[in-house]
This record gives sequence, C-alpha cells and structure tokens, in this order.
Amino acid sequence: MTSAPTTMPPDAGADADADADADAGADAARPGRAHRTAVRVRRTGRLRRTALPYLLLLPALLLELLVHLVPMVMGILMSFRELTQFFIRDWSRAPWTGFGNYELAVGVNRPVGAALLGSFLTTCLFTLLSVGLCWLLGTAAAVFLQENFRGRGVLRALFLVPYALPVYAAVITWAFMFQRDNGLVNHVLHDQLGLGGAEHTFWLLGDNSFWALLTVSVWKGWPFAFLIVMAALQNIPKDLYEAAALDGAGVWQQIRRITLPSVGAVNQVLVLVLFLWTFNDFNTPFVLFGKAAPEAADLISVHIYQSSFVTWNFGTGSAMSVLLLLFLLLVTAVYLLITTRGRRYDDAR
Repeated sequence: MTSAPTTMPPDAGADADADADADAGADAARPGRAHRTAVRVRRTGRLRRTALPYLLLLPALLLELLVHLVPMVMGILMSFRELTQFFIRDWSRAPWTGFGNYELAVGVNRPVGAALLGSFLTTCLFTLLSVGLCWLLGTAAAVFLQENFRGRGVLRALFLVPYALPVYAAVITWAFMFQRDNGLVNHVLHDQLGLGGAEHTFWLLGDNSFWALLTVSVWKGWPFAFLIVMAALQNIPKDLYEAAALDGAGVWQQIRRITLPSVGAVNQVLVLVLFLWTFNDFNTPFVLFGKAAPEAADLISVHIYQSSFVTWNFGTGSAMSVLLLLFLLLVTAVYLLITTRGRRYDDAR
C-alpha cells in the first residue's frame, strides 16, 4: 500500500525561508541594539558622575555669589560715585565722579591720601611682624612637640586654646588686661615685677597701642601656624632623622637640612594665608580700640571703616577698598609666581 505523497503549497517554502531570514536578522540586530543601549547607559552614568560634583557645589557657589561677589561688584560701582549720607537712601542718584575718589585716595599731597598712606605703611609693618612671629612660634612649638614625652598631648591642647576661642571674647579679655589702672598687664609689670617704674602704662593709647595690637594678633594667630606645621611634620619619615644622627648631624642641622625643606610647600601656603588674614584683620583692632583707633595702630581695615561709616564718605571708602583688593591680588600673584618658579627650580635640580 503506497502512501499518498505529501504536497506543499507553492508559496510555503518561500514563506519559511522568509521567516528564517527574519529570525536571523532579528538575532543579528539584537546584539547591535543591546550594544547601543549599553553605550547609552554608560554615557548617562558618566554624565551623571561628571555633573554631580558641580551640582553639589552649586549651593555654595550661589551663597558665595550672594555674600561676596554681589557686594564686591556693588562696592566697585559705588567707588565711581560721590556717595555721601545725602544719597544713602538711593545711592544710584549719587553724582558720577569717575576716578575722582581714586585720585583723592592716592593723592599723598592731600590729607586723605597722606592718612591712607600712613595707615598702609603701619599695616605693612604690623603684618610683617605678626606673620613672622606667628610662623616662628608655631614652627618652634611644632618641632618641639615632635618628640615623645609625658604631657605632650596636654601641651598640644593648651597651645590650640587661643585658636579655638571666639575672636570677640578673646580680644575683649585682652582689652581688659591692657587697662591702665586695673589691668592685669600693668599689675604684673609695674606692681609685682617693678618694670617701667611705678607709673602705669597706657597700652591702648599712643605708641604703645601698636605693640598691644601686635601682642593680641600674635597670641591668637600663632596656634594656626603651629597646627599646620605640626600636621606637615607627621609626613616626614623618622628614618631621615635617624640617618642624619648617625652621620653626626646635630639638632639645628637636622632642622635646617630635613625639617624646613620637607615642610617648604606647606610654609609657602601658610605664609600667604597668614598674610591675607593679618593684612585684612578688622575684628582685632576694632574690638580692642573701638571706632577710633590710635594713629600708631591705625590699620588700613579700620581706616577704611572710618572713612566710610564715620565720615560718611562711602564713595571714597569704596575706592580705598578696591585699591586694597588690587594690592592684595598683586601681592598674591607675585608671591605665587615666585614660589612656583622656586619649586620648579628645586625639582629640576
């Protein structure tokens, strides 16, 4: 018995081939589609990782814009106007003077310019002494406390107390200590030690006010230098000192040849920060002397405050502030240029 032959429609083979080709094409296209999807996901993830730091910095940038940049721009605009108490309600109506306020500020032949120049020189001398003493005391204390001995932790904590105290509380305390009749300084120097005679010294008046201000500035500033240098000394290997001691190097030679070169980069940043903080210091002289600082302690920050808020010459005070900003930017740029070239020269050697 013969079976009937199986017959297929004429288009069945063609349809089967087409379905097979379609399945093969889908299989071939699926890896390409998956690859493109993976690439898109990686790009999105990379974009998110790149944008995340800027998004996190955005609130701080906006706050910086509101707190610093906007007032700075307003101050620059005010420096080109004759802004006095008569236009304080609407300073945009103040007469436009161009560079008149700047000419008044830098004119050393005029009383305003001469007073500003004297304040500037006083500030330079004060900054030089304060930064130098802060760095010297901080470095000496940091090197001294590198050795292990009993009570080292207590001394470290005590050395950081002036830096941890609020500025106003500390300066007010010093103002009471510098009082002429009932201050602790005169009581110790004149009454107990008998130094300077029986007559008490006016520390907050006259020429002595400069040294009183310098004392307070160094007292509250040197712990910061101590903290920074002490942290930098932790990265110096002890093997260097042991090898130097075996070679016969003394303590001073070790400090000169090992310690100071090892913390050179840190000291460069430290000196710059101390310079900017000290030159711009307003809280210390203002709390110590009030609105009218003695001529010997007339720092430029207080001088600009007096020119702006005591005599009500806001245009002139703004011009002085802009000149101070330009001076600090110039000094910072020159300092960074010199230190960077010196560091590259040392690395090349």
